[in-house]
Amino acid sequence: MTRLEKVYQEKVAPELSKEFNYSSPMQIPRLRSISLNIGLGEASQNSKLIDEAVADLTKIAGQKAVVTKAKKSIASFKLREGQPVGCRVTLRGERMWDFFDKLVNFALPRVRDFRGIPDRGFDGRGNFTLGLKEHTIFPEINIDRVERVSGMNVTVVTSAPTDKEGKMLLDLLGMPFKK
Repeated sequence: MTRLEKVYQEKVAPELSKEFNYSSPMQIPRLRSISLNIGLGEASQNSKLIDEAVADLTKIAGQKAVVTKAKKSIASFKLREGQPVGCRVTLRGERMWDFFDKLVNFALPRVRDFRGIPDRGFDGRGNFTLGLKEHTIFPEINIDRVERVSGMNVTVVTSAPTDKEGKMLLDLLGMPFKK
């Protein structure tokens, strides 16, 4: 059991249960998965970019990243169906808890001029999506060896039915939202 999972069971779950008056412990919101995605439109011309992005995302997540391919051909973007356009990885279980802990406690404080995360990334069902401009904020990435800095999306999928419950769950787990 990871450190953050223990915090969830000992402090966060009872707090959520008390706040929202759940009748069953199975109603208490929890993290289901975390999805990481790097989109590289220029990768259709340069296949080396995809290899670097997959290697970096694999280091960050601790799990092999999958290359995503174009579903349709778009002539104006010089894109053919089946060409690689990015990479993604979905974390569950212990790796998910480890990544969330690393994101909140190590990576986000390394962002320049960090003042907190705006809470407008909720989707109406308790899930939260966060866009990062640089993937180099993670401690696993050696900045000297990075040729191209790319952004990434981090989606935290929760079992919360509403945004209010999802925000409180993430807030109690340590996500630094703006006040």
